Amino acid sequence: MKTGQTDRANFGSRLGIVLATAGSAVGLGNVWRFPYMAGQNGGAVFLIIYVGCVLLLGIPCMISEFIIGRRAQANTARAYTKMAGGGPWSAVGYLGVLTGFLITGYYAVVSGWCLQYIFASLMGHLQGDATYVENYFNQFISHPWKPIAWMLAFFAITHVVIVCGVQKGIERASKLLMPTLFILLLVIVVASCLLPGAGEGIRFLFMPDFSRVGHDVFLSALGQSFYSLSIAMGCLCTYASYFSRQTNLMQSAIQIGLVDSMVAILAGLMIFPAAFSVGVSPDSGASLVFITLPNVFQQAFSSMPTVGYVIALAFYALLALAALTSLMSLHEVSTAFFHEELHVRRHWGALIVTVSCAVIGCFCSLSLLPSSGADGGSLSLFGMPLFDLFDFVTGQIFLPVGGFLTCLFLGWVVPPSIVTDEFTNQGTLHVPAWVLRGYLFSMRYVCPICILLIFLHQLGVI
Repeated sequence: MKTGQTDRANFGSRLGIVLATAGSAVGLGNVWRFPYMAGQNGGAVFLIIYVGCVLLLGIPCMISEFIIGRRAQANTARAYTKMAGGGPWSAVGYLGVLTGFLITGYYAVVSGWCLQYIFASLMGHLQGDATYVENYFNQFISHPWKPIAWMLAFFAITHVVIVCGVQKGIERASKLLMPTLFILLLVIVVASCLLPGAGEGIRFLFMPDFSRVGHDVFLSALGQSFYSLSIAMGCLCTYASYFSRQTNLMQSAIQIGLVDSMVAILAGLMIFPAAFSVGVSPDSGASLVFITLPNVFQQAFSSMPTVGYVIALAFYALLALAALTSLMSLHEVSTAFFHEELHVRRHWGALIVTVSCAVIGCFCSLSLLPSSGADGGSLSLFGMPLFDLFDFVTGQIFLPVGGFLTCLFLGWVVPPSIVTDEFTNQGTLHVPAWVLRGYLFSMRYVCPICILLIFLHQLGVI
């Protein structure tokens, strides 16, 4: 079989490549997860280590997925199979597809929550004290059908984009959504930084307290960089299969890493100044976005309730856009797989993914009902609701294992001549020899060791 496929879809422009792939990486991991992770791990210290991890781990791992995807010009499962010539290494590609498929199911549940909070902001349902807002969230996620309805609405939007194809769907949507996301982000950042007492939040994010440095901070930053850049989910490999042969892989990876880090920093500037302005702890954990922040926006803009209303609405619109760009890429991983492996038309592949992942999402959402929690309800396994179980298995097992094996695959299995060809676009780009040597050294030693540390840390071994 030939390496390339002349009839395969491609992104139409360099801007489309950067925006679409950055959109894959920029998601709830940046806007939701990064601020509370930074809040729990010392703010500026965590930020410095996180950016270092993006450079040390994220960009090399991203390049490795780009090399596999573009070289094979196929969905993630077939790409690894072609690069490995069959054999056990093919399983790494199938693991990537499975990981993306499972994440799609439960990720859409949280994405649906974003739509609900847009509606709640519009209707003024988030007005009240901290206890009221907390009860509002708990009552919503424990409702038998409302979270499912919003999840299905989010899937419907994603499905329409995916069915339209790579250029007319994913690329066109990314060119609209990503600039809109940045505009909303900048508006909220400016409003947050102008609040009285916001300077303390800014100092928390940019003035490091090195007494907070510890192995937990290092490993948490490594894990966040891994999660944030969508490594080992199949997204980067799948999108790279739509890159043209003229795409500069290293340059694209650096640009995407910078965009991703910039969004994470702006998310911190959006949340910490507002939180410190009203005396709210920045380490509120995963509940920060849906429980803590509505109350923060009310208190911070109490003298200007209309501004607070607009900021809250803009924030949840921003959150929904970030979720959509990531869900598009996750959906595309499985759509490309079914489309190519089952030899069906693209819209049928997309329908298989939408329906099956919606079923998974329904079960994950229902597992959060009070009657099926960790006390052994029918939608719990191993003492965890299905939602938490899917998050644990994919985030703490499949992602690090897939990333670890991908590094070994690129570093020890793929011939260095192929790596050189893809780095230099078959000799048309000049790449210094030390860069290639450094990349291979990173793939063989540095990245696998770092990922192994993440894996052991997440399992509580270290």
